[in-house]
Amino acid sequence: MPEFTSSQDPYPTHTSPRTAKLPNMKLPCIYMMCNRPNGTIYVGVTSDLVKRAWQHRTHAMGGFTAKYGLGTLVWYERCDEMAVAIAREKQLKGGPRAQKIALIEAMNPTWRDLYNDIL
Repeated sequence: MPEFTSSQDPYPTHTSPRTAKLPNMKLPCIYMMCNRPNGTIYVGVTSDLVKRAWQHRTHAMGGFTAKYGLGTLVWYERCDEMAVAIAREKQLKGGPRAQKIALIEAMNPTWRDLYNDIL
């Protein structure tokens, strides 16, 4: 994959050939990013997982994930409605770290980067 600067967005929502092929990824998703296995974990919600994961990976948006180098997508869960996804995100953010780790390890025991899986 070619290198991109943070000012470039190879996956704009309205023209993305990759997301156009994956309409199921244009559903609300809760996801977790990390910097290393058992490292810092970020929980987020989005309606475009491919684009949002790319933004985290390239630190295009700055903020918490850029500050702590959280560019590895280690877990995600699709929802039918955004309200459900937001409620689930709040539940996970407010829950114990052990709960987040258990979810990651149930889906992804080696904490590998799932980004290529969603492309």
